[in-house]
This record gives sequence, structure tokens and C-alpha cells, in this order.
Amino acid sequence: MDKVLEGLKPELLWKHFDEIRKIPRCSGHEEAIGDYIVNFAKAHNLEYTRDEVGNIIIRKPATKGKENAPGVVLQGHIDMVCEKNSDVDFDFSKDPIKLKREGDWITADGTTLGADNGIGVAAALAVLEDDSLVHGPIEALFTVDEERGLTGAAHIKPGSLKGKILLNLDSEDDGVFTIGCAGGGDSIFKIKTETINPGNEKAVKIVVSGLKGGHSGIDINTGRGNAVKIVARVLYEMREKIDFELAVIEGGDKRNAIPREAYAIVVLNNNEMDDAKKIADCVLSEVKTELKGTDDGVLIEIKNESMPQKVLTKLLRDKVINTILALPHGVLAMSQAIEGLVQTSTNLAAVHTHDDIVEIVKSSRSSINSELKFVLKSLKAFANLIDADIEQPNPYPGWAPNPDSEILKTMMKLHKELFGKEAVAEAIHAGLETGIIGEKFPGMDMISFGPTIKNPHSPDEKVQISTVERFWTLLTKTLEHLAG
Repeated sequence: MDKVLEGLKPELLWKHFDEIRKIPRCSGHEEAIGDYIVNFAKAHNLEYTRDEVGNIIIRKPATKGKENAPGVVLQGHIDMVCEKNSDVDFDFSKDPIKLKREGDWITADGTTLGADNGIGVAAALAVLEDDSLVHGPIEALFTVDEERGLTGAAHIKPGSLKGKILLNLDSEDDGVFTIGCAGGGDSIFKIKTETINPGNEKAVKIVVSGLKGGHSGIDINTGRGNAVKIVARVLYEMREKIDFELAVIEGGDKRNAIPREAYAIVVLNNNEMDDAKKIADCVLSEVKTELKGTDDGVLIEIKNESMPQKVLTKLLRDKVINTILALPHGVLAMSQAIEGLVQTSTNLAAVHTHDDIVEIVKSSRSSINSELKFVLKSLKAFANLIDADIEQPNPYPGWAPNPDSEILKTMMKLHKELFGKEAVAEAIHAGLETGIIGEKFPGMDMISFGPTIKNPHSPDEKVQISTVERFWTLLTKTLEHLAG
């Protein structure tokens, strides 16, 4: 085991997390982690199935004498968001995550940690391995490609699970039970480009960096900066004084992450460099004031760049800049039923320049299905106005809260008995696989919980050690209680 994890409890959970962090598992590339889980099932003589998209179900018989207890499904996703700082040399396709310990926290060295949902997966594997635990029949469901759009959950076959209680191990706040989540849908704008040869003298790269980013559901109401919006803002202000040419605009990566970094490559004349730097400094000063106390690390830099072969026509340059500035980003509506809950939001997640198109990715969420549909239709109308193509894959459903859930009542009582304090039950604005699973298995009683994880989907991701032990205690005591 990595020396950073030595001595941590529960040892079996951390042992599996240590193995998981060595295995490449970016969303869409879960073959190796799937093989690890299948080999685990074989080594422990456990029944398993693996479907065509890579979802795995492992079944563990009940403790002797507990065969008639209700079946429980432990569920987590095996992929992770692969994000790193731009100055970090790291290959997610082969390099193991490098761990660091900072007091009561485990984090990574300049990359995402993968505690989301590696800790939940490790906990499920530990339950399957630990024969000292008391429990009824268990099914462990490991899904793929959750982070890019809940793809694995969408392909689960109705009837493939027998359990009537589902414990989703993918929440990120100790002492909080999630009993509802938002639905969501993506919109991908594709602006056809026209290019010409550069007519100006000097190429530079305008770089926005130093932002926190974060999860586009959990962190969308924090007011953090959006690097794509900021780089477009610099271009807009420059356009007022400089007749520059735009070659490339890039920023963001994952649809469910607020963009931390972005850049644009522009071509201008040598005598315009001073004006460009003054404009960038002015925008930086404004943004620092606007983000003070929220995202203080923002930087805007202008660097020399090699001359691009092609640039966008002036018409296309303006169309791209205007589109990015005009598209909404952030909270659109707060819930009137649950205080403090974001009801509807939209994340301007990424912009990419390809040979023939500029692609802009939007991710929208709502706990009200009709409102989500309206937001998606509004974005489609916007695409029609600017004569852009738009792709909108099928949205995924939300999970309606059930305050009368029996598993909620059970776990609220156990939490008070075990830790001497009341837990909190809440709905969240992020998407969870429970929405899809609940639609496929009507009547399944579901709850989501986990240890405290901060800054998921960013290189600042970290998991609190003490809460992992409490998470494990609550999980195993819940299984024992349900076994009767």
C-alpha cells in the first residue's frame, strides 16, 4: 500500500482505493478498472455479469441465516473525471494517481484524485471481500461513464437487479443523505467556420488560468469564474480597439466541470501589442474585483505564439465571440420548495476549435423536468438564430425526493445512535444515477451517502480521512440492521 495510506482505517477500503488509483479509468476508458473488478469477483468466487457497455454486477450471498433479509444494491461508478493543472506532466492513460496527505485529507499531486467515485467503489469491494460482516443478499452494481452523461446507468437492463433497496455510494458530504437530484441535458453548438490566411504580423496566445473550476451542479451557485467567458470578454474588449484575427479559441473539457482554463490565439500587428496588454490587464482588474473572495487566483496573460496557418474571417470571429458572451451561464432559478436548492442552471462547459467548426458545449440541469425541457428548447432557438447546428442528446431524468422513505428513516436513526448527532436529508442540483435507476426499477427505495469530498472534478479534489471511517461504519451497520 502507498505509504500515504498506511495505517488508515478501514484498512480494507483503503487497500482497494490504493489499487483503484493505479488503474486508468477516465470516462469512456474503463476497460482496465472493469477487468480489475471482474478478476476480483473470480478470485472470491462471486457470481458476476458484465454487460455490453461495461457495467458489472457482483452478487454476494447473505450471511448464513440472513437469506430472507431484503436484498440490497450497493452502487457506484468506476470512471473518474481526468483533470490536471496545465503545468503538470501526467498521462491519465498510464500513470497512477500520485497521493499526498495534508492533515486529515488525502489529495493528489496536481490532478484529480478520483475519490469521486473511487471511495464508493472501494467501499463496495471491501463489503464484498469482508466475510466478517453481517448482511442479507447483496448486489454490487458498478457503472461506467457516469461523469460524461450517466451512460452506464442508461444501459442497465430492467430486471437485472433483484434488490429493493439501493445504497448509492456517490455523495460527498459526511452526515448528509441525498434523497433527490436534478435531471440534465447537453447542448452542443457547432458553428461552421470560414478561414483565410493571416494578414497581420504577430501571433500571441491570450491565456486565462488560476480559476477554481468545480462541479457544474454542486458549485454552480458559488459564483466562480468561467475561463471561457473571461477569454471571450478579453476578445470582445480588444475588438473595440484592435483589428485582430482569431485563429483558435479553446477552453474547458468536461461538460460537468466549470472551465478553469481557456486560451485564444490571435494575430495582430506589432504596434498593437501594448494596447492588447493594457486591455488584458484592464479586464483582469475588473474580473479580480468581481471574483474577490470567490476565485482570487485568476490570471490573464499574453504570450508569444507561432504564426497559425489560418484564421477565421472577421464575420466568423465576431460570431464566435458574440455567441460565447451571449450564452447564459450559472443559476437560472432557485427552488421555491427547498430553501437554498438550485432549481435550474446551465454551464457553459467548453469551446473547441476544429478544422471546420467551432464547438461550444453547454450542460443544463433542473429538478423540474418541464423547466429543463424549456431551457433546452431555448438553447435550440438560440442556435437557430445564429444559424448554428445543435446536438442535444436525450436528457436524463431527475430523482424526486421521498421524505417518507424507509431506508431514510432507518439510516437517520442509525446515524444518531452511532455518532450522537442528526444527519441532514437533502436534494442536490447535481445529477445522480439514481434518477435513471429509479425509472428502470419502480418502487426501489434509494438513498445516497458518502464521506466528505471537496472540489470534485478539479485538481484540488480531496477526501477527508476521518469521514471515510464514519462512512464505512454507517454502511456496514446499515447492512447489519437491514439483515435483521
